Amino acid sequence: MKFGYFCNLTNWNNKPYGQLLTETREIAQHCDEAGWDSIWLTEHHLNHEGMDACPNPLMICADIAARTKQIRLGQAANIVPFWNPLRLAEDVAMLDHLSNGRVDCGVGRGVYGREAIHMNPEADVADQAKNYRVFDESLEVIKKAWTQDLFDHKGEFYTYPAPDFKWEHDMSPPNPDFMNIEDNTLTKIGLVPRPLQQPHPPLWQVVDGLNSIELAGLKGMNTIMWIPTVAALKERFQVFQKARSEFKGHQVPLGEGISLVRDMFVADSMDEARELAAEGILTYIRWIAHWRGLGNHMNPGEELIKTPNKLDLLDYDFLHPRNLLFGTPDYVAEKIHELQTELGVEHLQVWSNFPGVPHEQVMKSVKMFSEKVMPQFT
Repeated sequence: MKFGYFCNLTNWNNKPYGQLLTETREIAQHCDEAGWDSIWLTEHHLNHEGMDACPNPLMICADIAARTKQIRLGQAANIVPFWNPLRLAEDVAMLDHLSNGRVDCGVGRGVYGREAIHMNPEADVADQAKNYRVFDESLEVIKKAWTQDLFDHKGEFYTYPAPDFKWEHDMSPPNPDFMNIEDNTLTKIGLVPRPLQQPHPPLWQVVDGLNSIELAGLKGMNTIMWIPTVAALKERFQVFQKARSEFKGHQVPLGEGISLVRDMFVADSMDEARELAAEGILTYIRWIAHWRGLGNHMNPGEELIKTPNKLDLLDYDFLHPRNLLFGTPDYVAEKIHELQTELGVEHLQVWSNFPGVPHEQVMKSVKMFSEKVMPQFT
């Protein structure tokens, strides 16, 4: 079992941003020293309310890279349609060199309309089909840039090199490898730097719906999943297993290529975990479930009781048995064993820095996980 820390920066209490960064560094340095496999940062934009407060996971990963020795640096995720694909390819490759090859590149399509329409109108999530085409083509460009000395691309949204661009420079003599000698127009371009890891850093796509899960598997991507119950995840894992097996040309075990995110809070007692962190995780779930509702938390065949408002059922007693790793070290370890047994989970990401939870309590939880839970899986 490989453990990652899902470091979703939230700033619901409006701390000075420098304090938020200092706390993030403390989590990262502890995880590095305690033998965690990876740490993952998120990308969100324009969230003045303070719920999601990290607009650029690559920049924070670069900061963490300079302060750590062995932990891998992931993004969950870089929202690909919000980037120029060449810029994202460059920045990930640069981070790979800065960290001496410790990058895991997570990618996603984006879920919040306020972000998408302002970061790239072409990727408006109101048009899911177009958003996916932007994502898919961008990823194609990124892979070409990472893996080819010189490349070209012509698609719906991007054309490289720019059409009819003439290149003339005394220190760059005409070369048929990347230009048309007759008229000096560019025919190829090349990325600098290309990644240290070859052919490129591991790619992880954040997925939820069955269609996205299947497509990721058929393209050979690793995946990151989050909320659903064990019973509901089983179908998702099986869909991915079938698609990944088809891509690889042989049967792969259930759970291969999947990293599962779980909300975690370890405490001395079950009651203490609830007292310290219940409101924090409920605050976060209320934020995201405003759009999604509670359907993602349901078991197969289970029906929601009709209520005046769609989140009326959301409380700790509803959430805890479905997908929370909240409780004593032994309880949390037991639930992780269940994930291994039922789903074949090989990569688990957990997080405790929920909105409003004091940093000292977050660190106590993380350290207890390091000292009392992780050793049960080594």
